[in-house]
Amino acid sequence: MPDIREIPLEFQGKIIILTGAAGGIGAALAREFAQRGARLALCDLNAPALNDLAQELGALQMVCDVTVESRIQAVVKEVEVTLGPVDIFFSNAGFSAGEPGHAASAPDRIWQAAWEVHVMAHVYACRAVLPAMLARGQGYLVQMASAAGLLNQIGDAAYSTSKHAAVGFAEALAISHGHEGLKVSVVCPQYVATPMLGYDDPGAAAPLPDVLSPKTAAQRIADAMEEERFLILPHPQVADYMAFKAMEPEKWLAAMRKLRARLMAKLGKLDLAQMHKWM
Repeated sequence: MPDIREIPLEFQGKIIILTGAAGGIGAALAREFAQRGARLALCDLNAPALNDLAQELGALQMVCDVTVESRIQAVVKEVEVTLGPVDIFFSNAGFSAGEPGHAASAPDRIWQAAWEVHVMAHVYACRAVLPAMLARGQGYLVQMASAAGLLNQIGDAAYSTSKHAAVGFAEALAISHGHEGLKVSVVCPQYVATPMLGYDDPGAAAPLPDVLSPKTAAQRIADAMEEERFLILPHPQVADYMAFKAMEPEKWLAAMRKLRARLMAKLGKLDLAQMHKWM
C-alpha cells in the first residue's frame, strides 16, 4: 500500500477551513476550492460579504477574528462537529497599512496587528488542528505569506517583517512534522488585483503583466497545492528575484534602493496602490 504522503492531493470531499475568505484572494480561493469539490468552512470579519459568498457556494460560514485564539478553537470545534475532521486549514487573512515616514515610523498598533494577523493567527490555527492531524498521520496547513516575506515590500516594513516571520514558521512546521504525514505550504504572491492594491474591479489590472487577477492567483495556488509544493509562487519570476538576492545581496539592496528612489521621484510618497503600477 503506498505511503499516504506520496498520494497527490485531491480536493474532492476535502474539508477546508479558509480564513480571510470574504474578498480578494480569499474569495477567489473559496470559489476555486468549491469548483474542485471541497467542503468549505469560510471565516472572515466582514459578515455581509461572508454571508453572500457562503450562500453562493453552499458553505459553512463563521465570523471570526483570527487574532483571538479562542475564536479559532471555536471555529475548528464547530467544523469538526458539523462537517468532520479538518483536512486543510488555509490561513489567508492579511492586511497592509504602509508607513508614514521612515522604516520604523508605523505606530505600535500597526506593528502589533501585523504580528497578530500574519504570524500568531497561523500559530493559533496550528494549535487548533495540528494535534488531530498528527494523530491521524495526515493533514495540510497552508499559510498565506507574500513575496514580501522572501524579498521585501518597499514602504511597509511591518508587513515585510511579519511576512518573513510567517515564512519562517511554515519552514519550522515542515521541518518538524513533514515526516509525520503533515503537508505544509507557504504562498508568496507578488501583486494581485485586490482591494489591498486599490482594485475594486480586478479586470482593471488586465493591462499590467505582473498583476494577476484573484481568479488566476487562486487557480495557480490550487494547482500547486495539488502538487503539494512547499513554496507556492503564483508569480514565477519571484524565484529569480530570490536567487539574485541570495547570490548578490549587496547588489540586490542597491537595486532596491534605486527602485525606492525612483518611486519617490514619481509618486512623492510610497503608496502601495500606486507603486505597483511603476515597478
